[in-house]
Amino acid sequence: MRTVPLGPSGTRVPHVVAGMMRIDGKSDEDVRRLYRAARDAGIDFFDHADIYAAELHSAERRFAEALSLDSAERSEIRLQTKAGIVREGPYFDFSYDHLVSSVEESLRALRTDYVDVLLLHRPDALVEPDEVARAFDHLESAGKVRAFGVSNHTPRQIDLLRTAVRQPLVVNQVQLSIAHAPLLTQGLAANMEGTAQSAVLDGGGLIEYCRIEGITLQAWSPLQGSRGGGVFLDNPAYAELNTVIGDLAARYGVTPLAIAVAWITRHPAGIQVVLGTTTPGRLTEAAAGSDIDLTRAEWYSLVRAAGYVVP
Repeated sequence: MRTVPLGPSGTRVPHVVAGMMRIDGKSDEDVRRLYRAARDAGIDFFDHADIYAAELHSAERRFAEALSLDSAERSEIRLQTKAGIVREGPYFDFSYDHLVSSVEESLRALRTDYVDVLLLHRPDALVEPDEVARAFDHLESAGKVRAFGVSNHTPRQIDLLRTAVRQPLVVNQVQLSIAHAPLLTQGLAANMEGTAQSAVLDGGGLIEYCRIEGITLQAWSPLQGSRGGGVFLDNPAYAELNTVIGDLAARYGVTPLAIAVAWITRHPAGIQVVLGTTTPGRLTEAAAGSDIDLTRAEWYSLVRAAGYVVP
């Protein structure tokens, strides 16, 4: 599986990330099989969040309890977690106290001294950049967080954070799939009067912004559609798209899932794909997609088949 740079650091990370959102309630053996399939496929990057699963930090605890990693194996992998959502509120909290306490509980749950990446989980409209900066400085100086990023942030929201935050923001995790691609397709239909796709939302230019600023994009829900919910693979609402995916899968000798991943990893922005599966074989399929270099014609044929305008 190919790798991409993590922000401006030069550190190489795998194209595919193993999302741990759904492991709460899985047995030790289930978690071990998933972990081993990831490692065997070249995936050493595991995505968490404080709010994932039934109770706060419970998915993080399940991961650590099932694997009982020693220090040597811990050093071989990268753990990413998120903070900032107060699920029981419900609201957002980017204050110093909340961010620091959430990370400290994540460390206890994960049974580790540090996380490799901490993301601010969705924007806080009441954000005070100085508070975020103070939290980041403390967590970095204490050795508890090695790199920082955001999730679902627009370019201007990132710029606001950077008025105070001195650490590079190395990641922005956003929703992106063939069938949910406004971040990419708005630009294709720019200046086309009367075309809904040409309406530039607040995230307009985000892909280009992150490329310019050296921020690694991570695509969450890479199989999610936008027509009434659910995945687009084998979904009759996406019949044309599935036909094209099936033809490409046969051409390359892979599964449709691999083609869905390949569409994202083909983009020159070097986007990581966060796959939140608990089925080991699907991680193997996804990793195979990273090695497929779709042609421009194939990539755009998928865009058209998903229902987007390609002028």
